[in-house]
Amino acid sequence: MKKYMLISLCLLLCVEGYTKANRKSINQPIVVLTFDDAIISHYTIVAPLLKKYNFGATFFVCEKKADSPRFMQWPQIRELDKMGFEIGNHTGHHKGVMSLNREQLKAEVLYIEDKCKEFGIPKPTSFAYPGNRYDSLSQVVLNEMGYRLARAGGARLYDPQQDKRLVISSYTMGTTDPKRAVMVKKLLKDLMPGQILVFTIHGVPDTGNLPYSTSPEIFTEYLQFMKEHNFKVIALRELDKVVGIVK
Repeated sequence: MKKYMLISLCLLLCVEGYTKANRKSINQPIVVLTFDDAIISHYTIVAPLLKKYNFGATFFVCEKKADSPRFMQWPQIRELDKMGFEIGNHTGHHKGVMSLNREQLKAEVLYIEDKCKEFGIPKPTSFAYPGNRYDSLSQVVLNEMGYRLARAGGARLYDPQQDKRLVISSYTMGTTDPKRAVMVKKLLKDLMPGQILVFTIHGVPDTGNLPYSTSPEIFTEYLQFMKEHNFKVIALRELDKVVGIVK
């Protein structure tokens, strides 16, 4: 028994040592781009821009109105996966997790998993809480279902040494509110090497959700700034590799 305890302790110390060494070796500011709700502009505007700058991103998909031209169809989501972007789970129908019981939440999560399987997309390992709101039950269920990372809100930088991997804090992007646009520019300007800034982004643009719409022109300016200042711009799933998340 003592032998197994010693082995477990050694493994834990090795992992902790690896993660600390990993974090010390990061010499770039880190930005995680995440896009919610399967807005059509993610496919027509965002993906080509990200490929141009060679940046990663996660697209958290759901089905709000499957037949609406405002949203992507599954063949387009499959193309994003083929382009190398991460496809994450945003529940089947954008239902707030705090209003769901265990079985209802599992059904919403499985809906997207089944759709991904149908279209040859890998099973998601990242999740985004609709409305960025969560509770303890949702964290338990996601962990049981094999999710490694989950994005929430919070409007602060993500600290993997302090924050849980299933409650990753983020800032919401948008340019229709001048204060929000100023905030985003300041966040990018002030971000230091090793710090992690996660963005929640909706349409670029999103005519159906104007308060959270981002101008393509200003979004391009953000990407250009990150490129010129040598930011590491990644998908959520890459946090595991970049900073060695163990919590």
